[in-house]
Amino acid sequence: MPKRIPQLSVLKIDNAKARDKAYKLADGYGLYLLVTPSGGKLWQMQYRFDGKQKVLSFRAYPAVSLKAAREKRDEAKKLLAVGLDPGQVKKEKKKKKLEAYTNTFEAVAREWFERFKSKWTPTHGARKLAGLEKDVFPSLGQRPIGEIKPPELLKVLCQIETRSLEIMHKAKCTCGQVFRYAVSTGRAERNPVPELRDALPPVKNGHFAAPTDPKKVAPLMRTIYGYQGSFVVKCALKLAPLFFIRPGELRKAEWTEIDFVEEQWNVPAEKMKMKVAHTVPLSRQAIAILHELHTLTGHGKYVFAGRRSSLNCMSDNAVNAALRSMGYTKDDIVGHGFRAMARTILAEVLLFRVDIIEHQLAHAVKDPNGVAYNRTTFLPQRRHMMQVWADYLDALKKCTTQDEISSVNKKYSTIALNAYSTMMMEA
Repeated sequence: MPKRIPQLSVLKIDNAKARDKAYKLADGYGLYLLVTPSGGKLWQMQYRFDGKQKVLSFRAYPAVSLKAAREKRDEAKKLLAVGLDPGQVKKEKKKKKLEAYTNTFEAVAREWFERFKSKWTPTHGARKLAGLEKDVFPSLGQRPIGEIKPPELLKVLCQIETRSLEIMHKAKCTCGQVFRYAVSTGRAERNPVPELRDALPPVKNGHFAAPTDPKKVAPLMRTIYGYQGSFVVKCALKLAPLFFIRPGELRKAEWTEIDFVEEQWNVPAEKMKMKVAHTVPLSRQAIAILHELHTLTGHGKYVFAGRRSSLNCMSDNAVNAALRSMGYTKDDIVGHGFRAMARTILAEVLLFRVDIIEHQLAHAVKDPNGVAYNRTTFLPQRRHMMQVWADYLDALKKCTTQDEISSVNKKYSTIALNAYSTMMMEA
């Protein structure tokens, strides 16, 4: 009959004194207290697994009480009973905790920021990071990014909204970029930002009214393609959302600027608001519309020739007048609003990088040294974005239900994400 080992008591543990050499005070079933020469008292458990003698540590007394040490021993015995090594299970748990710490939202966000900060001006980059530090990190910073659910992010964004709708949308866009980076680097399985689309009020676009909700864009595109007025104006209406360039720059387009071979529109600096030459990649849809229009106005100077004379371009009110004739008021959309429409949906629905969108909008974007980017910056990425945008609008035009719109949104945001991942891998 095996010798019965008397259990330890709190009194015996407290009275245990240090000796020249470490010694053990057994409690039974493999559990013992190791008393070190320095006076430390460490809980350990001796066990056999796979024919080998092993030791499992439970930290020190009194941080771990006698009762707690016995509970840990019993948990280890349960693991042994089902064929698991408690020491290995402990290591795996520790590894997961470490991974969770390094994969927190803040850790991933700061990694993303360091990777891409060279793409922004120092001021713009500082604003992005400051926004995260002020509004997002306090609530979500220490959460594993792969575990953050849409309701958690919504709560944070709603708190920002009470202060500023515009800041809230900027924070939402930045969070979308961080989550997209997490997905592409294997730290998260999905980006929760698109799922918040119908849970937050739309961004305000100043006096340039425009629909920024896909469910309003779908009927707008159908209405444009059903326009019964001037063919030149109809082509301008079709191309305005594809190009999302300023109305004045659109109507003054000349055929000599259209390069069908390179599939791009080269806008000279003198026609641009910022006085910097600009390149507009042409999607397949845009090329088809331009070829069709060329048969009518290609003999003259202007792509959108005036109704009275081909020596002049169409009037600056032609697009707005056409929109009014189709029942859209100035509070619904104006010609300049196609820029806001594209900017918002490309960033918040299709989740393209904001800096690439800003370049295509011909906004003043500079590198970290303060030098303005030239017309070819991000041109391959912009070509891809413009084609995805054109395909997205074509698909959206056919949608008549919210389910169909949601499906299209998901499809094209995935296309954008896959392209982003590829570009990041090649960077």
